[in-house]
Amino acid sequence: MNLHTSRLGLGSVRPERLAEGFYPSCIESARRQPTLSFLPTGYEPEYAYPLIVWFHGEGGSEHQLQQVLPQVSRRNYLGLALRGLAPVLKGDGSQGWSWQVEGADELAAEDNLFAALEDLEQHHAINSERIFLAGVGTGASFAYRLAFLYPERFAGVAAFNGQINCRGPLLRLMSVRRLKVFIGHGIANPVAPLSLAQRDHRLLYTAGLDVEFKTYATTQRLHPTMFQDLDRWAMGIVTESR
Repeated sequence: MNLHTSRLGLGSVRPERLAEGFYPSCIESARRQPTLSFLPTGYEPEYAYPLIVWFHGEGGSEHQLQQVLPQVSRRNYLGLALRGLAPVLKGDGSQGWSWQVEGADELAAEDNLFAALEDLEQHHAINSERIFLAGVGTGASFAYRLAFLYPERFAGVAAFNGQINCRGPLLRLMSVRRLKVFIGHGIANPVAPLSLAQRDHRLLYTAGLDVEFKTYATTQRLHPTMFQDLDRWAMGIVTESR
């Protein structure tokens, strides 16, 4: 997979070559935030693609998109990932990033996401009614938060090995109920135990959401079948509108 360098951030120019691959950019705001976008195989500029926005796990970065999107599908989606705003030190001493943010950083992350979406829509045809939020670990928790706060903006949220850490947005049941949710969780997850995912499933089901729940023979790590199930779930939603 080639990594094409371009500048697709705010106030940037369109890349000369729209080929399959990953395009790094940056949202230039009060809290500068690197991003990575993905163009699929056989990219057709006039086709309105569904979009998967991926939130990396604890200690990761926007580059996790490079491992995720090709395994989900190299053809079906545009992809977008942002780097978490909270720096963390990983076990090996290297620098990583987290979505465990509060206050001004939380608001900055929201603003930067919508700025990145707006900028991506200026350069590519996106099906605005088929934008999916997906993530792993703390990234899944942040995806939940955004989906519940802005349910009118997203078609669904897929949470892998994460948990719901926000309760208030669920009070907006009439709008939240339109969301479709996929929960995928490792049965031996020591960081977020399976019981937490089961709790979230019961909560969302009771609230009236369309929620699918699957378990996998893994720990807190992503399992290959998770990517296949994300593609199946998302494409099921995309095709039901045709």
